[in-house]
Amino acid sequence: MNARLHLSGAHGSQQPEEGERIAVAVEVLGLLADRTRLALLRRLGEGEADVTTLTAATEATRTSVSQHLGRLRLAGLVTTRKEGRRVVYGLRHGHLRRLVDEALNVADHRIGHLPPHD
Repeated sequence: MNARLHLSGAHGSQQPEEGERIAVAVEVLGLLADRTRLALLRRLGEGEADVTTLTAATEATRTSVSQHLGRLRLAGLVTTRKEGRRVVYGLRHGHLRRLVDEALNVADHRIGHLPPHD
């Protein structure tokens, strides 16, 4: 699922910058299109957390949370650091937090039948 690697191998240096940009955005949005991963990123938007905390926040199994965190880490969306024996996860940057927040705001508007606004 790494669009950057896939595109560079398929099209070499002829791939326009905007095309690569869109491909990477599609990759990021695709990763967000999973209930558990979106819940993980929403929780990490509140601050760093370990797997135990994230498991409780998502109501997913520990194994599932670990696998999803691995995908997010490989995609470069989350960071890790050791705190003793625990691994603590965090968001790589605020853009991702804002993206998740905006997706949830769109959901609030659809669920609540709220009028659109800028």
